[in-house]
This record gives sequence, structure tokens and C-alpha cells, in this order.
Amino acid sequence: MTLADPIPLTEQQHLVLNGVSWGFYERTLDEIGNRPMRVTFYRGEIEIMPPLSEHEFAKGAIGGLIEVMAIELNIPMRRFGSTTFRREDKQVGLEPDECYYLENEAKFRGMKRFDPTRDPPPDLAIEIDITRRSISREPIYADLGVPEVWRYDGRCLDLCVLEKSGRYRSAIASAAFPFVPMDRFQAFVHRMEAEGQTGVLREFRDWVKTLPSR
Repeated sequence: MTLADPIPLTEQQHLVLNGVSWGFYERTLDEIGNRPMRVTFYRGEIEIMPPLSEHEFAKGAIGGLIEVMAIELNIPMRRFGSTTFRREDKQVGLEPDECYYLENEAKFRGMKRFDPTRDPPPDLAIEIDITRRSISREPIYADLGVPEVWRYDGRCLDLCVLEKSGRYRSAIASAAFPFVPMDRFQAFVHRMEAEGQTGVLREFRDWVKTLPSR
């Protein structure tokens, strides 16, 4: 079997290899192409896994709320989904579950491909951590320089803000949306999973309109 053939991975399976080269990682990405696979690379270790249905539902719930918030508050936003972000000099690469350019949105109008030698990383990445991966992704986000990561495990939404030390610290307020009470935001995420989404989004939109000016 080659990587050009269908990879027989179910939702609960994934493949991990150690001691592989950057060239192998890039060839893997090329062979997988547009197939729905997540490929994580960290300094010689590679993990390949399909996106779980739980991941897709949770990222859609969080992403839907973020996008309503950006529209209602007139916040510039560019969604980059699960684009591959990689840096050969750091020997790291991954696809976020979801990511956004906010502060840097204007720089990416019309951009088709991320170039780490020229482009800044996304301002915000969403990491759905319902099923534990074998490779920790936090050090990869740090090496990529992503300023903020929201990590959701199906119960709690944790905010991680990158410090000058190159490590993430837990925060109670978002750097991207500092005016948003995140406990209330998390409650809407839970409701998006348990209730009809149209009604929750409508209620969320009305709540966002009451937030203080940013």
C-alpha cells in the first residue's frame, strides 16, 4: 500500500511514526492531498488521523459563535479552517481544527497559500481535544508563533495565550476578544451541542449586541 491508496483508518484509529524526515512529512501531505486527514509533525515524529465526528461538531459550534460575534461587532475576520501551517526551520507542522486571522486580517485578503517566511501565523486557533492525540500540539503552536489557542475537551473551553518565553499560559480572558465573558461564551457552546442551533445562534446574536464596546 502507498499513501496514494486509501488509508484504512477508522474514526478511532491513527498512525504514528517516529524518526521520519521533513521530506517524508511533505511527501505525506502531497500524497494525502485534499483527503480529510490531519497530519501532525513534530521534530521527526508524525501522526496521521482522520477528523473525528465529535471534533467536527464541536469546531462547528465554536466557529459559528465566533463568526456571529465578528459580524455583529464588525470585527475584521478571515477564517482559514484547517489550513496546513508548517515551518521547516522549526521542524513542525499541523492543521488546526479551525483558525482565524483577526488583527492581521487585511494582510491575507486574496492569499491562497501560507508562506512561513513571509506570513504571520493565525491570530487564533481552535483545538478540539476530545480524543487525545499522541503528539502534543501545544509546542507546535508555540513554534509556529500562534498568539492564542482555544482548547475544548467537550466540557471546558481553556484559553491559552502565548508568552514571550515561548510557552502558553492559561487565561481567563481572551486576547482576541477581551470584552467577552468567556464563561457565558462556553455556556453557548454547550447549548449549541444540546439544542437547536438556529435558536441558540439567534439568542447569542442578541446577547452579543449587549456587550460593551471593544
